[in-house]
Amino acid sequence: MSKFSVVDGALNHFTNSPTPFHNCANLVTMLGESFEKLSEDEKWEGKIKPNGKYYYTRNTSTLVAFCVGGAYDASNPGGFKVIGGHTDSPNLRIKPCSKNGTSAGKITQLNVECYGGGLWHTWFDRDLSIAGRVIVSTPDGKFTQHLVNLKKPVCRVPSLCIHLQSGDERASFKVNKENHLQPIFAQVVKDTLEAPASKKAKTDEAAEEKNAWREGHDSTLLKLIAEELSIEVAQIADFELALYDTQPAALGGANEEFLYAARLDNQATCYTSIQSLTQYAANKEMLEKDADIAMVCLFDHEEVGSASQCGAGSPIMGEAVRRVSSALNNGGGNEDFFQTTCRRSFVFSVDMAHAIHPNYASKHEKNHSPDLNAGVVIKTNSNQRYTTNAFTGFVIREIGRRKNVPIQEFVVRNDCPCGSTIGPIISEKTGIRCVDAGMPQLSMHSCREMMGTHDLQLCIDLFNGFFELFRNIDESCYLCS
Repeated sequence: MSKFSVVDGALNHFTNSPTPFHNCANLVTMLGESFEKLSEDEKWEGKIKPNGKYYYTRNTSTLVAFCVGGAYDASNPGGFKVIGGHTDSPNLRIKPCSKNGTSAGKITQLNVECYGGGLWHTWFDRDLSIAGRVIVSTPDGKFTQHLVNLKKPVCRVPSLCIHLQSGDERASFKVNKENHLQPIFAQVVKDTLEAPASKKAKTDEAAEEKNAWREGHDSTLLKLIAEELSIEVAQIADFELALYDTQPAALGGANEEFLYAARLDNQATCYTSIQSLTQYAANKEMLEKDADIAMVCLFDHEEVGSASQCGAGSPIMGEAVRRVSSALNNGGGNEDFFQTTCRRSFVFSVDMAHAIHPNYASKHEKNHSPDLNAGVVIKTNSNQRYTTNAFTGFVIREIGRRKNVPIQEFVVRNDCPCGSTIGPIISEKTGIRCVDAGMPQLSMHSCREMMGTHDLQLCIDLFNGFFELFRNIDESCYLCS
């Protein structure tokens, strides 16, 4: 794939993935028909074989995709070469009771909740739409899930004009997350916007519960969702919806060397990791001689701590290693077999990284100041906010050296707090070796972020090198355990 098609594909993916659910669905589409879908509630024995390509999702917001090397031998098991990332990003999410009543000016607002640690002032004066997943009841009494994306701007959080602000307010803009972020949704001018009464036939207890739930939401919101999905309002049983900026992803800079988009943290990793996995899986010669499993794990809820059934804090990573290796061993494999596999495995945890900001250069440690368009950044923290150590960092640097891919370094200043990501969580849960890294970006957690266009291809090249070279590098190292 050429650089330009990689970038064009990324722009399309970022624009069309407003929520983790859409992100996950679009990544599955990228995998293509050659990847077979697995179900977690079914046995995998007899389904997973060498040279096979597979994927499964949890909560439709977490994705695990992998391909099995043709040389995999259960009697001498290989390991898992895992690229890890996350599917979620900070945003404003609609509350279970979103109806906010009619305020001054006959304005209808929606109740929203802040998800993650967003730069919330950047959500003001944006043309916002609504997207997410909807649980829909069917005429036969069953329930199905549908993705919804209204696409058009239906919400806005307007700033307070400067003329109504005091001197102190002008000098220091402070957002009250409960009072100031409730978006304007509509102006009520007719009573006819109210939802029609429920049909008399729906008098059972379940129907009453659904009606009670719907009463907590503005009827216009329900109507818009129903119209988008071509269903009746009465069929909407529940939903998870979020606001997003409708401005499409775009190239910028005098030479189009920058990419501007929402949710680069961490959809850039999602996109590049799946690009790399599909390229590796399509290389029949390379896959045939591989004795390991190449895997991508993209988790939900990283932005809020990963403590969920579909987050990195759940057993997903360990279960993936255990279930896949067991299936390849015809359902066998004891605890020693599992632990041996873990010891031969490696997680390349790739979140985004902080590029040096030209207006705030002093915020970076002077010897660890990554640049845009200069390659993936290895993140190190002695206090274990990142899992990188001498060996795991060396592995990635050596891959970069052999593939002629530049590598950068980041360490936070001693007088600044340090963020964290999924690496320490996975290492703690599984004992698998791990390195933390990321593509450099600016405006992290803003409503609209910025990265270098060249870093997408550089990241894919490094991922390809990881799948190809890890086992050789690992076996050439003689280290004390």
